[in-house]
Amino acid sequence: MRSPRIFLLSPADCGGRRAKQAMSPNATFALAAALRSNDGAPLGDVFAFVSQLYFRGKLTYARRFAAPPDPSNAIVGGGVHVITPSAGLRSPDTLVTHEAIRAFARGDIDAGNTKYRGPLESSARTLAAEIGPDCDVVLLGSVASPKYVAVLTAIFGERLLFPIDFVGRGDMSRGGLLLRRARDGVELPYVPILGATLHGARPPKLPPLRRSARL
Repeated sequence: MRSPRIFLLSPADCGGRRAKQAMSPNATFALAAALRSNDGAPLGDVFAFVSQLYFRGKLTYARRFAAPPDPSNAIVGGGVHVITPSAGLRSPDTLVTHEAIRAFARGDIDAGNTKYRGPLESSARTLAAEIGPDCDVVLLGSVASPKYVAVLTAIFGERLLFPIDFVGRGDMSRGGLLLRRARDGVELPYVPILGATLHGARPPKLPPLRRSARL
């Protein structure tokens, strides 16, 4: 039986070209239309469009391997939580509008910024209380800077893990690796962030993804 496990996903850049494309009043594709509607579009879909391969890999992988201790718990949900620049942890199914994306674009993801750190600390503490002491927490995002690690290790401690295969890889390589593992149903090995070597040599280039795996 698998041990309980949840995932925390680092956010996409909401101030870049892809975000502006999704926010354009002239855009006619389905996601852009949903984003400017009263209901909004799912956060995970928006970030996957904005970030493309990297966030899509993180989201696909996390949904494939999440094992929440109690899926009926509304706070824990499906075991996948997205870090946002100004609203703490949110489910990828959370509906967001233009207003929310603009707020994210203005947000400064820095451990010293209270408008980012405060909501993240609050939601992470609430999540920690709901998952109990035996649930692993896997961060899919940068572990080489304090912007996520400084906040999250203070709350989750040694059970905050990351895929050791991330060391030495860039964002696109990480995204490709995650998509391959999700496709193959083979989970990556994890290690605690505290005490880990976070920098290393670049690993060999991944073989091209098959077309079906890119969709």
